[in-house]
Amino acid sequence: MKEVFTVPLNGLAPGRTRFHASAGKTFFAQFENAEVLDADVKVSWEVEKTARELLVDGDLEGTLTVVCDRCLEDLVLPVVSSFALRIVFGAGEAAEEEDADGRETVYADPSLPGFDLSQTVYDYACLALPVQRVHPDGECNPDAVKHLHSESIEQKPEEGSSPFAALGELMKKKGVEE
Repeated sequence: MKEVFTVPLNGLAPGRTRFHASAGKTFFAQFENAEVLDADVKVSWEVEKTARELLVDGDLEGTLTVVCDRCLEDLVLPVVSSFALRIVFGAGEAAEEEDADGRETVYADPSLPGFDLSQTVYDYACLALPVQRVHPDGECNPDAVKHLHSESIEQKPEEGSSPFAALGELMKKKGVEE
């Protein structure tokens, strides 16, 4: 089932209104994100309607499953984030702006039935992921870690196996001191 992350632009009563939805694996797949293998993110947003704009305050909380950078096994990471938007009715500048109060300002055509928050939810969920995605110490797949720290990697390379060894030999033949 496709979840709808829409702020209604027409028919919304003045004041505050709350909405809830979930972003799962299917949600992230529609953005063709190969990094997110699975997801269970709860999204809630509150909309305050005024005469000329909508103020949207949203929260995301849940988990995203990605590949561990160290052992390449599935890694479930918690994500917590929030966003604040100001949706202004009418044509405005094409680029998004950020106000002094920290809200991103976006412009919406009032003739449309709603404003889609899907891209915002996706962006803030992905931004909540750490840059380095690894299991805590000792929790990586031991077989994969064994290959990372094998003795053959730690041994000194054999003489002559380095591309610079051949250069050194050539320099000795020409009489150049090292």
